[in-house]
Amino acid sequence: MSTTTLKTRLTDAVKEAMRARDSQRLSTLRFLVAAVKQKEVDERKELSDAEVTAIIEKQVKQRRESIAAFEQAGRLETAAQETAELDVLREFLPQAASPEEISAAIDAALAEVAAQGLSGGAAMGKVMAILKPALAGKADMSDVSQQVKQRLNG
Repeated sequence: MSTTTLKTRLTDAVKEAMRARDSQRLSTLRFLVAAVKQKEVDERKELSDAEVTAIIEKQVKQRRESIAAFEQAGRLETAAQETAELDVLREFLPQAASPEEISAAIDAALAEVAAQGLSGGAAMGKVMAILKPALAGKADMSDVSQQVKQRLNG
């Protein structure tokens, strides 16, 4: 495992994009670095890789929502630009979990919550609280939430 932090990787990627004169990539990376710095200023502390990953996840979620809205409005050129930004952001997220890994994590969380005697809506919150740190950056949490709902209801 390399000791390079996620922030360092982002800074290096900005420099590479500048050298390559890749303006699309550069603007996305600069926006991301600015979001990280803003969070550090707001909280007056150095962010960990997990906190930077959370910022990237938030940006990815925003891009997905924007893409859906632009496609629905017929603005395909803008949707394509958002998709390109999404691809850049995904490079800095951890390796995605396989469907089998996600399913196993859900099974384990459901078993843990069932052992506590919870079911229904109360179980949903507990299960998601267990899964969020385990799958952060590795899975789309809205998809995971849907799978948990299906298993709790069916």
